[in-house]
Amino acid sequence: MRDLGVYAGELAAMGSATVYEAAGRQGALAIAFTPVDPASAVAGPARLVVCPQGDNLPIHRAVAASAPGDILVVDAGGYTGAGYWGEILTVAAQARGVAGLVILGSVRDSRAIAARGFPVFHRGLCIAAATKLAPLEEPPSVLEFAGQTIRSGDFVVADADGVAVIPMARVEEVLAASRKRVDAERHTMAQLQEGKTTLELFGWR
Repeated sequence: MRDLGVYAGELAAMGSATVYEAAGRQGALAIAFTPVDPASAVAGPARLVVCPQGDNLPIHRAVAASAPGDILVVDAGGYTGAGYWGEILTVAAQARGVAGLVILGSVRDSRAIAARGFPVFHRGLCIAAATKLAPLEEPPSVLEFAGQTIRSGDFVVADADGVAVIPMARVEEVLAASRKRVDAERHTMAQLQEGKTTLELFGWR
């Protein structure tokens, strides 16, 4: 298998909905995540993080250990009483080549994050500071996250429509299926512009 990073741009451009459909309608997170910038779209391998309530020290450790192209998938338990991520972590992440963040929790400094062009998908905004007291622990290799089992290195595709997760072993297969779906939809839309109806094209009554 080729370096999965080479697929990130193409998968992000095709979008989470296309990838989800091409994967056999599998992998969609069951919770809606709000993008800081609705135009954001990102894809890449997941680096998993778990935070105690209101404490973001595990995120700082994950950023320091990240490889270029990683997407941080952070389970903060859905807690929205603290801003786990802000402009400082954004700058740190961009300096290390981190591609984006999906967090089951809240963030702050949203205007600054958007201005820096860093893709962040969150569950809320909160200006309250996070603590940094969490003990040092090994990061998880697997995570039950928003209705999906995500393993470290699984591919995440996130945009304003939602977040889709592709098991690492299926990335090339799903990419090929996504390309076919994009081509088929282009053909369908061309026929619609020529006057055909969706009922005709799909055999619906």
